[in-house]
Amino acid sequence: MLTGEIFIHEGLITYDQLNQALEKQLELGGSEQIGNVLVSMGFVSERDRVRLLGRAWGIEFIDLAEVTPEPQATSLVSATLARRHKVLPISLDGDRLHVAMANPLDIFVIDELRLSTGKEVEALIAVEEELEASIIATYHKESSLSDALKGVMSDFDSEIELSTHSDEDEVSAEELREMGEEAPIIRLANLILNQAIGDRASDIHLEPHKDSMKVRLRIDGVLHDSMIVPKKAQAPLLSRFKIMANMDIAEKRAPQDNRITASIGGREFDFRVSTLPVVHGEKIVIRVLDRASARIGLNKLGFLTDTLQSLEDVCSRSYGIILVTGPTGSGKSTTLYSVLNKINDGERNIITIEDPVEYEIAGVNQCNVNVRAGMTFAAGLKAMLRQDPDVIMVGEMRDEETATIAMEAALTGHLVLSTLHTNDASGAAARLMEMGVEPFLISSSIIAVCAQRLVRVICAKCREPYSVPREALLRYGFPLPDEVGAETDGRLSLFKGVGCDHCMKTGYKGRTGVHELMLFTDELRDKILRKEPAHVLRQTAIEQGMRTLQADSVQKILLGSTTVDEVLRVIYA
Repeated sequence: MLTGEIFIHEGLITYDQLNQALEKQLELGGSEQIGNVLVSMGFVSERDRVRLLGRAWGIEFIDLAEVTPEPQATSLVSATLARRHKVLPISLDGDRLHVAMANPLDIFVIDELRLSTGKEVEALIAVEEELEASIIATYHKESSLSDALKGVMSDFDSEIELSTHSDEDEVSAEELREMGEEAPIIRLANLILNQAIGDRASDIHLEPHKDSMKVRLRIDGVLHDSMIVPKKAQAPLLSRFKIMANMDIAEKRAPQDNRITASIGGREFDFRVSTLPVVHGEKIVIRVLDRASARIGLNKLGFLTDTLQSLEDVCSRSYGIILVTGPTGSGKSTTLYSVLNKINDGERNIITIEDPVEYEIAGVNQCNVNVRAGMTFAAGLKAMLRQDPDVIMVGEMRDEETATIAMEAALTGHLVLSTLHTNDASGAAARLMEMGVEPFLISSSIIAVCAQRLVRVICAKCREPYSVPREALLRYGFPLPDEVGAETDGRLSLFKGVGCDHCMKTGYKGRTGVHELMLFTDELRDKILRKEPAHVLRQTAIEQGMRTLQADSVQKILLGSTTVDEVLRVIYA
């Protein structure tokens, strides 16, 4: 059992933070372990909690980002057993099998592994979330697309009599349905979904071309070619995904969208499916939504310590608007869901209206936009205000009516969360004024704006240091503090990934956030009332201590989280 003193002795928390956590523990009834409370409050990371838990139990902690499971070890444990019990064989040392486990004290699982493998089992403790991802990444390789495609197409040719129609549109809906429900096509569709999850892809693109169909995966924000599907399998494969998404397979001239819900590797996923008629058929894009993403804590999103503390402070307010801004795919929804999880204490009525609901959160009332039924953001927001809410989340402020209602709600004692498409935090006020919102509403209702981007993280397995002169970064316009490089003759020690199998030769694995949090002060409110331009608001916020996206990204570079090239691509592009 972990005690708070262990975290203090490790230098991870202060006595004041421990006292806050103990008070929170009492509020929760005293049943929650202090380590879990410290993690939920953002004082320590889940990795540190698990590492110290292993030390208390006398069990070795294993960092799964630093190791690659040996094939002779993984071959002893089936994928089904690994997923069911959340175990991952790491290495085989004679008759001793080293296994990473989320719960290394589970003797029943250890006994089952001992019986099924015939080896002595040495349990190691690992972070559960990392363990689940590693299990999927390890075992999906057994059915990788490139290796499986030949077998699938061989079965496809032998089991399906291909139509001789020259025009795909002449194939009847019944024929397409029959081909889409044949075993080889089902297997191919499932392999594509499994590959995407194993590679942590956010989107799957199926793109028809003249002589073939290309499958591409968006991994860490960048598209990668995955496979080429022969043209003869295009119609059945697209039909299979449309059947899974309950779409009209006979309709190929109009866009459609729907979703698929599935459990893969013991985890729940939603797949948002969208079709678009193009020159050589239908293009399908599938957005992969991992329901576990909705449970990500604010402390795992890449916020620097002082920025995280400021954001948590404004989230504890009882009224006002908090906006998260950035382009599509910058993680705005994930940040909002993380905020909701933090404030979802069971004592407040939280209602959301989204287009569509991406992740379901227990204890939160979530509504979908339905324009045909008259359920727009504005209409839904009006209805929500009659439901005695404490906290409201509006998926996006798209028009003057929605923004005005939201701001009036904030002025009448509600905490409102929403997103806006602007380049930085200071542009939010100008964007709202362009919509037609009155400056007095903006200045009196908004309490904070958080702008963000996502940058790729350097791969932990092929990460290596290198040295550059301070002037090299200054030439790019990076806002380097004066003290950086002063003690090393003007040279900086940075990091980069050289590329390995773990990161698909890219040098990056995963993404983290870069943030800019603008807290609305009285001086900023006065300038908004005077309709001062965005650059004036920005300069004022900087003078008051705001760290810009550029300055935040410099900190991530100096900490070794990301690279100069990646920041230039995302922040300075």
